[in-house]
Amino acid sequence: MIVYQANKADFVDRVRAGAIDEVISSFYFKATGRHVGKSEQDSWKHSMRYMRDVLADSAIPEDAGVSIEYHIPLTSKRIDFILTGQNEQGVDHAVLIELKQWSEVEMTEKDGIVMTPRFGEVSHPSYQVWTYTSLLEDFCENVRKDDIRLKPCAYLHNYIEDDVIKNLFYSAYTSKAPVFLEGDEEKGKLQEYIKKFVKHGDVRGVMYRIDGGKIKPSKNLCDSLASMLQGNEEFLMIDDQKVVYETALSLMKKATDGEKQVLIVKGGPGTGKSVVAVNLLVEITKRELLVQYVTKNAAPRAVYECLLTGTMKKTHIGNLFSGSGSYVDTEKGTFDALLVDEAHRLNAKSGMYKNLGENQIKEIIRASKLSVFFLDEDQRVTWQDIGELEEIRRWARLNKASVYVMDLRSQFRCNGSDGYLAWLDDALQIRETANTFLEGISYDFQIVDSPSDLRDLIFEKNKEKNKARLVAGYCWNWISRRDKTKMDIEFPEYDFAMKWNLASEGNLWILSKKSVNEIGCIHTAQGLEMDYVGVIVGPDLIVRNGKIVTYPRARARTDASLRGYLQASRVHPEQAKRKADALIKNTYRTLMTRGMKGCYVYFTDKETERYFRDRIGRVDHQVEVDS
Repeated sequence: MIVYQANKADFVDRVRAGAIDEVISSFYFKATGRHVGKSEQDSWKHSMRYMRDVLADSAIPEDAGVSIEYHIPLTSKRIDFILTGQNEQGVDHAVLIELKQWSEVEMTEKDGIVMTPRFGEVSHPSYQVWTYTSLLEDFCENVRKDDIRLKPCAYLHNYIEDDVIKNLFYSAYTSKAPVFLEGDEEKGKLQEYIKKFVKHGDVRGVMYRIDGGKIKPSKNLCDSLASMLQGNEEFLMIDDQKVVYETALSLMKKATDGEKQVLIVKGGPGTGKSVVAVNLLVEITKRELLVQYVTKNAAPRAVYECLLTGTMKKTHIGNLFSGSGSYVDTEKGTFDALLVDEAHRLNAKSGMYKNLGENQIKEIIRASKLSVFFLDEDQRVTWQDIGELEEIRRWARLNKASVYVMDLRSQFRCNGSDGYLAWLDDALQIRETANTFLEGISYDFQIVDSPSDLRDLIFEKNKEKNKARLVAGYCWNWISRRDKTKMDIEFPEYDFAMKWNLASEGNLWILSKKSVNEIGCIHTAQGLEMDYVGVIVGPDLIVRNGKIVTYPRARARTDASLRGYLQASRVHPEQAKRKADALIKNTYRTLMTRGMKGCYVYFTDKETERYFRDRIGRVDHQVEVDS
C-alpha cells in the first residue's frame, strides 16, 4: 500500500516548505484510517530534510519517483523511503532506503542484531531492509515479471562512523544492503549509490506496478523450499502425521474466503505437530499459494528455518515464518493458509503492551482461507494463553468457517512412551491415570542429588549429538541480561552457577554447541525438542504431605508469564489460584517432556524430591532405556 507518492521535485518543495510531515500524516490517515503520534511526525520532518539534501544532486532526475512509508503486502512492515526510475540502460529500478536517527549502537553476539539505547535489541538496519527487499522479490509477481531491480540500503544520518555498525560481523547483510552514515562524504557515497540505479525519471510507474502486482510466491522460492525439505530426516512424516497432512491439503482445495476451513489438530508432546506444519508450509508454497508458519514464541520459528536451510544465518525464507500477533490489520482472506503451531500459546491482544487487536484466533481465521491450529491444551503456561479447543471453535463459528478436529497420537518424544506422559500427569497431579509408578516404562528418567550432578550428566550426554540441554522453572531473575558478568542461577553449596540462555545465539540457543553452558526456560524451550533434557524444579512447585503445592510468588520478577495473577486473585482468589496452579504444573510438564530419550531432574526442595523418588517405584530410582 502506497502512503505517499510523488516525484523528486514535489518532494523537495514540500520539505523546503516545512510541510512534509503534515503531508505524510494526511496521506497516512487517508490510507489507513489512523493518526500517527507527534514523535513519528517529528521523525519524518527530521529524516526527510536529510533525504532532501541527498536528492539535491542534480544528476538524480527531477521526475524520479519518491514513495514514503510503503506498506509491504502480507506484513505490517513499512519501507521508509523508495526512489524509483530507470538506470542508464533503461532498466526499471527501485532503491529501498531504511532511515534511522540512531547515533550509537552496541554489537551483540547474535546474527543480524544490534543493541540500541532506546529500543534494546533490534535488527541491524541492513538486515532489516534486505528482508523487505527479499519479501518483495519472493512474493510480488510484477517485480519478477517486469524485471524490476530492487536495491536496498540504509542511511543513518546522525551516526558517526565507528567499528560497530559496519563491523565485519554484520557483513553478510551490509554486503547486500550497504549502510551510509553522517557527513558529506557518506552522503556523497549514498548519492553515487542511487545514481547507479536511478539515472532517468520514473516514466513507467515502477512503484504503482510494484504495489499493484499479484501476491504469490516465486518459483525460485518454491523450488528452494522443496529442495530443502527433500531428504531432510528432521521432517519425515509417518502414520497419523501423513493422514493429518493429506486432510489439510484436501481442505486447502475447497477453502475460499466465503467458505473458510478450520482444522484443529490435537496432539501431546512429541506427536509431530511441528513436522506436519513445516511439511504443509513447503507443499502449499510449492503450489504457489500464500501461506505462513505462525507461532507466538520466536524460538520454534528460528529453529525450523535453520533446520530447513542448514544455516544459522538468517535467510529470505524467514518471511514465511510469522508471529501470532501479525494479523491485527491483515485484510480478510489475504492468506490461502495460516499454520499455527503451539496454538495453545495464542493470546487475545497483540503487541508489546498487549493493546492491539481483539483476539488472535479471530484475526488468524479472518486473514486466511484455511487455518490449521496445532494444539495441546496442557501446554498453556502463561496467564494470557487462550488457546483452547472450544475457543477456536467459537471464533470459527463466528467467521462461518467449517471446523474439523483430528488427533495426533503417535508418540515420538519420550522414547515413544505414552506411559511416561501418563505417569508424569499423575505425579504432577494434573490428572489421575493408571500409571502410578514408572516400572516397566522404557524411558531414561533419573532424579539427581545436586544441580552440579545434573549439569555433568547433561554435559556428558551432549557429547553424543549436541542434543542435550538444561532448563529450569523461571524462579531466578535474569540479571545477566543487563550485567553480563553476573550469573542468574546459583547454588554456591554445590559449586553451581549458570546463566539463562539468549545471551549469544538468541532463539537458536538450542542448536548452538556452546549453549549447553546456558539454561533454557519455558519461553525458549517450548515447541522444541532434544534427546536429553535436564530440569531444575524451583520453589514454585513443591510437595507437602503428598500434595503438589504451587507458589506463583516464587516466580522471578523478570518472568511475565503469571502477570495478571495478583489482580485476579483480589477479585476471584480461588479461581485465580486454580488457574495459576494449572499453569505452573503445565510449565513443568512441558519442560519434563522436551527430551526424546531421557529426562533428568534436580528438585530444589527435598520433600518434593522424596515424593518423586517414591513415585518411580524402583529401589535404584532409575528407569533405563531399553537397549
